Amino acid sequence: MKRKKKDQKPETLHTSLKAGDKVMVIAGGNKDKRPNKGQVGTIREFTGKKNDKVIVEGLNMVKRHQRQTAPGKPSGIIEQEAGIHVSNVMYYVEKLKKPVRLRHDYLDDGTKVRGYLDPESKKFVQIEQ
Repeated sequence: MKRKKKDQKPETLHTSLKAGDKVMVIAGGNKDKRPNKGQVGTIREFTGKKNDKVIVEGLNMVKRHQRQTAPGKPSGIIEQEAGIHVSNVMYYVEKLKKPVRLRHDYLDDGTKVRGYLDPESKKFVQIEQ
């Protein structure tokens, strides 16, 4: 097994998702306490050592007990979003009302674009950026 050098950065996980994309949670969550599967939200940011988790607005809410760290900062039980692993979310298409797998394609002028295959027509549909 190869050892990592100390100054070497951790590997990042490759994903086609970006901050601001609308995603659907396809797995995870507790069905009694925090049902996440099937919910739709927008990616706010990527976190984790390998950028392998996403913060989705309004989903996966957890309660944290917080001490007052400075005057004017609130203390008490604070509800905030927790990370969801990137493998548990998929890009959501409003028109189709379901999640799709993202792909990349090249236009005639050589620019690389993101999109998905339409399930009915099997044609590539470009995502507006």
